[in-house]
Amino acid sequence: MKGKIILFSTLFLMTTGAISAQAKNAPRSIISTTALIRKYHDQKELSGMQKGELLELYIERIKVLVKTLPYIALVTKPGVTMADLGIPDDNEHKKVLDAQAVGTTTFLDTTVEFQRKMMPYSDKGNLIAAILFYESTLKSLHEFNELNEM
Repeated sequence: MKGKIILFSTLFLMTTGAISAQAKNAPRSIISTTALIRKYHDQKELSGMQKGELLELYIERIKVLVKTLPYIALVTKPGVTMADLGIPDDNEHKKVLDAQAVGTTTFLDTTVEFQRKMMPYSDKGNLIAAILFYESTLKSLHEFNELNEM
C-alpha cells in the first residue's frame, strides 16, 4: 500500500513538472487571452442593473482596454503570439513581454482596488455612460481592423 502511494506521488510530481515546463516554453499571446468582452449592452439594459453589477462591468471593460489598447499597432486580438508577427521568440523579447505583463498586472491591481473603493460613490448615470463609452471604444477596434486590412 505504501509503495503504491509513493509510486503515484512520484508520477504525479513528474507529470506536474513536465506540464509546467511545457507551459513555460509555450508561446505567449501578446494581448492577454482574458481581454475579451462577453457581451455588449445598451443603455436600457444597463439602466435596469444594480450599481454593483455596473461596477463589475465597468472594471471588466477597463481591464480589457488596458490589456488591448497599448498593442493595437501590433495586434488587436488576443491569442496572437510574437512568432505569428515575425518577432523573434528569443529570451530578450520574452523578457520584454514578461516585464510588460507584470507592469500591466500591477497597474490593473492598483486601478481595480481604486475602482472598488471609489466608484460606489459615483452617480449611476455616469457609470452607465462610462460603460457605454468603453464599449464603443472596444467596438471601434473592429473598425480599426477593417482599416488595417485595406
